[in-house]
This record gives sequence, C-alpha cells and structure tokens, in this order.
Amino acid sequence: MSKNQRARLILKILNKIYPTTPIPLNHSSKFTLLVSVLLSAQCTDVNVNNVTKDIYPKYNKPEHFVKLGRKKIERLIKSIGIFRIKAKSIYFMSKQLIANHKGLVPKSFKELEKLPGVGHKTASVVMSQGFGIPAFPVDTHIHRLAQRWGLTNGKNVIQTEKDLKILFPEKAWNKLHLQIIFYGRKYCKARECYGISCKICSACFPSRKKPIKTIKA
Repeated sequence: MSKNQRARLILKILNKIYPTTPIPLNHSSKFTLLVSVLLSAQCTDVNVNNVTKDIYPKYNKPEHFVKLGRKKIERLIKSIGIFRIKAKSIYFMSKQLIANHKGLVPKSFKELEKLPGVGHKTASVVMSQGFGIPAFPVDTHIHRLAQRWGLTNGKNVIQTEKDLKILFPEKAWNKLHLQIIFYGRKYCKARECYGISCKICSACFPSRKKPIKTIKA
C-alpha cells in the first residue's frame, strides 16, 4: 500500500469515527483561544479548561492581563506546568497585541508568530480553529502517529507537517488534525497500540508483527 493509499484509507476511517470535531479548548473569543493554546503546552486540555473556567469570565482581553501583571497571572495559572514562563508570555503577548494590533489577534501566520510565546504550532491552531483558515498544526502526538501510519519519515514536526499537507486535501486539514488527536488519545496510544493493534495500524499494515519505533520530535 502506497502513502497516498494509506492517507485515503486513514481519512475514510477517521471521518467515520469522528464526523464532527468540537474544539477541545474552551474559549469565548480568538484572544482567549490564543491564551488557551499557549497554556496547553505540556499540559492537558482538561487541565487548561479547568483553570480558564475561573479566569475568562473576569479576564478575557489583552488589557485585562496587562493590568493584572505577571505575578497575578502566575497565581491564576499556577496549577499549570511551566506557569511562570507562560505567565510571562501572556503578559508580553497582551502588551504587544495592544501596541501593534489594537488589542486584536492578527489574522496571519507572520504576525502571530511575532508574538511572545507563539510558535508555528500555536499560530496554526489559532488560524485553523479561530479563523477557519486551512492549517495543519502538528504536535508531538500527531508526529508520532504519522510515523506509525507510514505517512512521514519522522525527522521533525516541520517535515511531518509538510508531508501531511501533501498527502491530504487542504479542505480536510482543519478537521483532520483534531481527528488524529482524538483517535490517538483513544485508540492509538503511545504505550498500548505500538503500531500494531488499532484499526488504522492494522488496516494500513496488516502484516506488521513487531512494535514500530518512532522518532521523537
């Protein structure tokens, strides 16, 4: 089976299992989505949602976080991993949005990636889930699954993103990256499937007997 054949099969399976893909991070605006995505680094979506449910009713604009200051932001998000670094990013990101974008989240990769704490993956999520612009955010989980499914050589997330964009139609990207994440969490877990037992792995590689080794991003 070729890469293109696997990609078509995977898309068919995922569309059947996940016909709809709700955005996992709770948010009320593009700005709160950006904050939540920033907070989600090395942290579960559930934990982020548990923390932000008490924050966003009161603080949901860049002006609010600038007024709070770094120390108060730290106290609000202290149950989240690397909270001091994230508080610093949120504070300076908010200041930059006010200074350069009238407090609005910019609608371009170039401008998003200029913001403190915002890398390509975070920008891709905001473009995809916030603005509905085709993007394919690739995190370590998608990187792992793409290797297991024989869609990439797995050198790094940048290469994986390029490979996946070639294999899948642009109109599918925004939904597909969430479908892959949902599927990986439930069926193709890092320490359970090993590239052998789940529906996608067994369909794409029916003769595979040994666990597949993946290269970390």
